Amino acid sequence: MKHTAVISGVGMVPFAKPGASAPYYQMGAEAARQALADAGLDYAKVEQAYVGYVYGDSTCGQRALYPIGMTGIPVVNVNNNCSTGSTALFLARQAVESGAADCVIALGFEQMKPGALGSYYNDRPTPFEPFDRICEELVGQPEVPLAIRYFGGAGMAHMDKYGTKAETFAKIRAKASRHAARNPVALFRKEVTVEEVMDSPVLIGPMTRLMACPPTCGAAAAIVCSEAFARANALDHRVRILAQAMTTDTPSTFEARNMMQLVGYDMTRAAADQVYETAGIGPEELDAVELHDCFATNELLTYEALRLAPEGGGEQMVEDGDNTHGGRVVTNPSGGLLSKGHPLGATGLAQCTELVQQLRGQAADRQVEGARIALQHNLGLGGACVVTMYQAT
Repeated sequence: MKHTAVISGVGMVPFAKPGASAPYYQMGAEAARQALADAGLDYAKVEQAYVGYVYGDSTCGQRALYPIGMTGIPVVNVNNNCSTGSTALFLARQAVESGAADCVIALGFEQMKPGALGSYYNDRPTPFEPFDRICEELVGQPEVPLAIRYFGGAGMAHMDKYGTKAETFAKIRAKASRHAARNPVALFRKEVTVEEVMDSPVLIGPMTRLMACPPTCGAAAAIVCSEAFARANALDHRVRILAQAMTTDTPSTFEARNMMQLVGYDMTRAAADQVYETAGIGPEELDAVELHDCFATNELLTYEALRLAPEGGGEQMVEDGDNTHGGRVVTNPSGGLLSKGHPLGATGLAQCTELVQQLRGQAADRQVEGARIALQHNLGLGGACVVTMYQAT
């Protein structure tokens, strides 16, 4: 028997620049406490924990949760690149839907260093070898940090194929800043203009510095319960997980020899299609979307991969204002990674927190009017794509 999974509590600590945050375990514990308090739940009733982070030792999850309670429950540590937080949520949802547990916590955190992402293990082959090889062949410019080459290259591929203008990516970044100005937990709340985005230092191709999300530190958490457990314990059950899918790479990632595929376009399309089919709800019915805008270029690609716009139609969606308040679907009402920052393990659960608050009508000045159906997209290059649909009941 499949059980309905609901989100009974969410919590998030404000993200901070590297060096300006509390240690990872303190951030994680605080986010977990917030989620428990939001649910009105005692930690003793939590049966399992799935804890996500990318940069850390093997049992950081236990270090974060032990101050809350040493109840002997299973604590599973999760690492799936930038999709780590949503992977923890995916596992928590599976545990509840299958009946393996009635109440689970998903927690994600990251304590990051300044600067571009890099490997800590230089004495062994990187799992990105096949990705790096194609990126080198298609983009070159080895002096540029890899993440910038990947997503800048994907933006250039979209420009080459569809004639997309660099200013369109700048408009996405400006939109993110307008949304973030309404969000008290966004790291960057200053509104920026399209001109300011375009005038910031060029990183590669069309991409300027303001089109790239910053590395940050932070934590977020969600309490996932069966609807029956939530009702029996008088917990909030207004938001349920309607459908969820996780996908990984297929041969097209490499065989297409296209930077859009290399950064996960096909993974996203496959996950989204699975979710739409399972839910019986299409993209035209979505009210709010939190998607993985690690770079402004990726937000545009993701509009099309999620079928929010037809292939090649992402630019028109931006021009028509269909990605913001008053348009067809509000994308990244939180301000997204571009404005909140991107603490890898926390990102997916921060997206979850935002959408749960939206569907409860608790998003204050950034509230999406009448939000009933929301979609979350969290992408980890070379790792996985997780797409989750939520419904207000």
